[in-house]
Amino acid sequence: MILALDSALSGCSAALCEGQAVRAQESRELAHGHAEILLPMVKRVMAGQSFASLDRIAVTVGPGHFTGMRVGLAAARGLALAAGRPLIGVTTLEAVAAAVDSVERAGCMVIVALDSKRADIFVQCFAADLSPLAPAAARRPDEIARDLAAPGASLPLLLAGGAAATLAAALSARGLTFAVSRAAPRPDAATVARLAATRPLPSTPPAPFYLHPPAVTLPAGGGGPLPR
Repeated sequence: MILALDSALSGCSAALCEGQAVRAQESRELAHGHAEILLPMVKRVMAGQSFASLDRIAVTVGPGHFTGMRVGLAAARGLALAAGRPLIGVTTLEAVAAAVDSVERAGCMVIVALDSKRADIFVQCFAADLSPLAPAAARRPDEIARDLAAPGASLPLLLAGGAAATLAAALSARGLTFAVSRAAPRPDAATVARLAATRPLPSTPPAPFYLHPPAVTLPAGGGGPLPR
């Protein structure tokens, strides 16, 4: 069995999966308060099931919102350490892409766009078989649209993710045609579990996947060097 967690974006979800079957699942959309919500959610999903019965634990590692990412990773690391089980990291972009139905994405370039809370968006392009076509990046929507309008970009475009509407506006401004996926706009813990089930065991715990450096505000007067 696999326990999967996500709190990297505008929500929390947890799922307990066995093979392809979801034994228990809970999800909640929220902008703040991930730390207060996530572990009680895990407790309800486990419903008395022993953590020793798990084969592995999975968690989204980003890109996402700094606080939520850290909450999810810290919770998953603590649970994995206490249970003596391996921890598998899955990116938010690949989790959203994997939730797009295979019929819907057939013959398309799947572009996952997620809100970064800045002028740019987190974006990654995938083939119909979900293999990455480019590395994940933080880019402005107009820059993405410009590149997609270049000669040679001929695959039908399928947008997914919480910032799909933002990217759609930029593509429309360039006269590009596209479809918007019906898939959930943020990662789903059950999908995270299914992806983690196929991953090799890592040699080191997963680290947060940042596309922006963490924002740090220094105290007035500088306050000296940051601690390492």
